[in-house]
Amino acid sequence: GSHRRKRAATSRPERVWPEGVIPYVISGNFSGMFFFCGLFVTIVAGNPFMVFCFQSSFRCCSYVGRRGGGPQAISIGKNCDKFGIVVHELGHVIGFWHEHTRPDRDEHVSIIRENIQPGQEYNFLKMEPGEVDSLGEVYDFDSIMHYARNTFSRGIFLDTILPRYDVNGVRPPIGQRTRLSKGDIAQARKLYKCSNRFCGDKLPEPIISTDSRLWIEFRSSSNWVGKGFSAVYEAICGGEVKKDNGQIQSPNYPDDYRPNKMCVWKITVAQGYHVGLTFQSFEVRNATPVSAAADFVISLMCNHKLSYIDQIERHDSCAYDYLEVRDGNNENSPLLGRFCGYDKPDDIKTSSNQLWMKFVSDGSVNKAGFAANFFKEMDECSKPDNGRCEQRCVNTLGSYKCACDPGYELAADKRSCEAACGGFITKLNGSITSPGWPREYPPNKNCIWQLVAPTQYRITLLFDVFETEGNDVCKYDYVEVRSGLSADSKLHGKFCGAEKPETITSQYNNMRIEFKSDNTVSKKGFKAQFFSDKDECSKENGGCQHECVNTFGSYSCQCRSGFVLHENKHDCKEAGCDHTVNSVSGTITSPNWPDKYPSKKACTWALTTTPGHRIKISFNEIDIEAHLECTYDRIELYDGKDGKASLLGRFCGTKKPPPVTSSGNKLFIRFFSDNSVQKKGFEASHTAAEKGYGVELIFQTFEIEEEADCGYDYMELFDGADTKSPRLGRYCGSGPPEEIYSAGDSIVIKFRSDDTINKKGFHVRFTSTKFQDTLHSRK
Repeated sequence: GSHRRKRAATSRPERVWPEGVIPYVISGNFSGMFFFCGLFVTIVAGNPFMVFCFQSSFRCCSYVGRRGGGPQAISIGKNCDKFGIVVHELGHVIGFWHEHTRPDRDEHVSIIRENIQPGQEYNFLKMEPGEVDSLGEVYDFDSIMHYARNTFSRGIFLDTILPRYDVNGVRPPIGQRTRLSKGDIAQARKLYKCSNRFCGDKLPEPIISTDSRLWIEFRSSSNWVGKGFSAVYEAICGGEVKKDNGQIQSPNYPDDYRPNKMCVWKITVAQGYHVGLTFQSFEVRNATPVSAAADFVISLMCNHKLSYIDQIERHDSCAYDYLEVRDGNNENSPLLGRFCGYDKPDDIKTSSNQLWMKFVSDGSVNKAGFAANFFKEMDECSKPDNGRCEQRCVNTLGSYKCACDPGYELAADKRSCEAACGGFITKLNGSITSPGWPREYPPNKNCIWQLVAPTQYRITLLFDVFETEGNDVCKYDYVEVRSGLSADSKLHGKFCGAEKPETITSQYNNMRIEFKSDNTVSKKGFKAQFFSDKDECSKENGGCQHECVNTFGSYSCQCRSGFVLHENKHDCKEAGCDHTVNSVSGTITSPNWPDKYPSKKACTWALTTTPGHRIKISFNEIDIEAHLECTYDRIELYDGKDGKASLLGRFCGTKKPPPVTSSGNKLFIRFFSDNSVQKKGFEASHTAAEKGYGVELIFQTFEIEEEADCGYDYMELFDGADTKSPRLGRYCGSGPPEEIYSAGDSIVIKFRSDDTINKKGFHVRFTSTKFQDTLHSRK
């Protein structure tokens, strides 16, 4: 066996001996004193395929399985003519490789390579999964095809292979050569599809084929007379599947499945594993999105017939044909998914070694169905060696991968970690730079800084220098800033190019900064300062009665409209009702907002902004005593410094007025209430914009489901403050307008998506710009 690998059976059908018959002859130079017992071979007339020959060397070897159509030798060298060794070589002949070279062997044994004789290392290599098929059998320490602990050792007391765990409380022995193990026998029967034989008067258990065909042969002697047997058979789908891997298919796959079918599978893999399920194809009639699976086998039952339900209650989702998958061994186990339609379901992993599947079809439309592979899935990361990962192990379906903590990156061996840019920082103040600063940063870098401040603190990030490859899309190199520590935390911005980002303050007491570079152009990078400040307003509103405003190193209290700050700097008291407003933007409200305004009030607001700019008032909410001419309670807006200016509008009731814009840099607001009905009042926002300026839209990303009339998913633009304004256009596909300009100071963006195809969407920047004398958009 020095040139053979693995008891796990060959996966190549051409290497399996036809009908399980192996013609052989014993060479004349072989001693006849050894009796072979005919355990695996049969003598037949004609040309022999297997030739037993004796060699004076110490070589013992044979091919694995059948090789071609002519004779092939099994060599029994000096000191090899022993029962166990010969049976071991015969194991190779019928198609078995060495057990310790199974693809999954590292889960069961450790190879101690430094103790292996020079030149014999190849005997301990693992086979590729496509070369072998373990036929659902577990790893067999007792197999006659398993190496002993010191095979090919540099010294008799040095181990080359050892089991990794105990069996029944003891470390299992390996390398026996006295008998076939139960696993050897079971695997040989599976490889050659050995049949079951029945006689006597004991009723056999029901028989279920492993495929869509079943062979039944009845033989009787010439002098025997009896009743014989009677059995019923039926084509069924579903059943209990106890193996470590295989495929489940819908009935009649890949042709259309049959109507009115219900198939239930109960899949069980080896203890200590999970069940992994991946779909190769999927097409099941749907009412809403769904997925399916099934497989035909033949059931032979003596004096017993299996029936199945052909009427199933319909449901709102996946009402017609569907596949149901549950995490366990029965219909009450937790639901993993109910699938139909044309989209392949995502990979599925159970929490135990069992999975339950049910496929249902109704009596109408049939589709091609599905094919899905199942396999035993191990969480390699749960092992004591952490998957041999130095820092973090991430389990994936069918495999795993190693990862590193922030501040480290994966080395070339994909297991160990080496120091990198980034890190976990708890200092209140400091600076961070791109790798290699102030030189150009290297390619293919991914750096993550996680900044954590004490509770109730906020972190501010200020960029001193910023220069990376990229434009507005930031596809290549970029810096990404988030509030929080995870990759899906609140995003503040993704930055690239040569423009310094604005100052960023976190929403919480932590911040995540990620830098990424591709493998092409490198730039100088960035340098940024960070500092932490206590947010006094985050706890009990800083003790302020109305509003708390956090400032660096301190905070202040502010009062709502109609109130002024008390001498204690925290409480608010009612103020006079005439206000002068010089801020660029802000909010004004009726007295006592959001409670009811008092009776007999007359309040004014005189708003002034920078010369050359205009003032825009947008109502957030209004609830003033209604009257056709707003005679009782009302709010009035004047286009100037006082009530003598032109009236821009008089409003009452609950309908929000449209935005109102002054013609100059002053606007006057007056509010009246009489002595009868009181309502909630109003809240309005005021902003200042440079006169003669409008809105410019610049698209950075645009990918919306394409359709000739943009009838499915689309983005629609309106030149004004609402959707009643003139429409600038409706857009979809991957070719947006290069630039869009408003004729006024507002643009409304409306986005719609249907319930089918999803795309990336859009990312747009907006800015103020001088009014254009041309069209709204430039192509």
